[in-house]
Amino acid sequence: MNSDRLKIGITCYPSLGGSGVVATELGKLLAEKGHEVHFITHSVPFRLGKFHKNIFYHEVEVNDYYVFKYPPYDLSLASKMAQVAKMEKLDLLHVHYAVPHAVCAFLAKEMTGCDLKVITTLHGTDITVLGHDESLSDLIRLAIERSDAVTAVSQDLIRETRELLDINKQIDLTYNFVDKRVYYPRDVGMLRRDYARPDEKLILHISNFRPVKRIGDVVDIFAKVNEEVPSKLLFVGEGPELSKTICKVKEMGLTDRVIFAGKQDDVAQVISLADVMLLPSEKESFGLVALEAMACGVPTVGSTAGGIPELITHGTTGYLAQIGDTRQMADYVIRLLCNPELYEAMSAACLERARKTFCNDLITAQYEQIYYRVLGRSVPEIDVSEMCKA
Repeated sequence: MNSDRLKIGITCYPSLGGSGVVATELGKLLAEKGHEVHFITHSVPFRLGKFHKNIFYHEVEVNDYYVFKYPPYDLSLASKMAQVAKMEKLDLLHVHYAVPHAVCAFLAKEMTGCDLKVITTLHGTDITVLGHDESLSDLIRLAIERSDAVTAVSQDLIRETRELLDINKQIDLTYNFVDKRVYYPRDVGMLRRDYARPDEKLILHISNFRPVKRIGDVVDIFAKVNEEVPSKLLFVGEGPELSKTICKVKEMGLTDRVIFAGKQDDVAQVISLADVMLLPSEKESFGLVALEAMACGVPTVGSTAGGIPELITHGTTGYLAQIGDTRQMADYVIRLLCNPELYEAMSAACLERARKTFCNDLITAQYEQIYYRVLGRSVPEIDVSEMCKA
């Protein structure tokens, strides 16, 4: 057996969400490199798709005993982690989100009685939302401090974790990534006709429609843009703010200008339809959808929230304004749409930055280095210069 080959357990939220996407894509990339990957979740991760060599799935089943008011998923997950770790002789568990996954991994490690390593990746709301809950903060702190390594998807998230939880533990920066074989500008000319006329621009927003995404701001920005530039707005995704958004669109008389496409699987193709991505979020630890847009050559206009400024270089790969400043965001969109030379330059800059800074090969190698470090193994030499050529 190759001494560099690892047996890795991965736990994430398998349904829609950026953390689940990143965890699943990382697992697939690790498997391609020869590592053995075991997903331990309550359902098959939605991005896992077809059969993959070196990837195994272990379902967490919850026993609904009558003595429990709520089914104890956390305990079932911890038990399953321990079972898989012993049965498959895992080297490590890589969990995405501190609560409950890192806590469950800690319990699993205690149950196995072996030197099972735990790597925890913080994605955002496990800190920015749950970390403010006094009933959970001590639990999150325990999960982080008992992990063998901790990573976070932005410098801003690292800063907030340290300040909020008073943690001095080393936290490695590992940005989110996109697979350059999947996210690239697609030829969607024929399909685009179904959404907008040739003389119209197409503005896009993709999210889970939670309040922090400020969906109302998206509509307000679009309304201002549409007054000066003939446009259509395409919404992709579903969530708690969807009904309110539909009502607002109707009240503003924009029903014939706004398209609600629901959830879509081929995100790269949908993004390639658009001219601009809108991301006016109130909280955003990274902003994966903006990176996906960047990789397809589509600039983003968004807010300065959280880690977005680490992803989008203002004036080069997009534009940023203060949270809630819909007038400024609309002006930036109009500037982009009305200046073809500026747009082409910004689109080209998006492609270069996505392929070099957030390349899947580079970020996967960074995770591998962390794995080898916590296992006390020598790190195989990595030629970064050859990894992420455009």
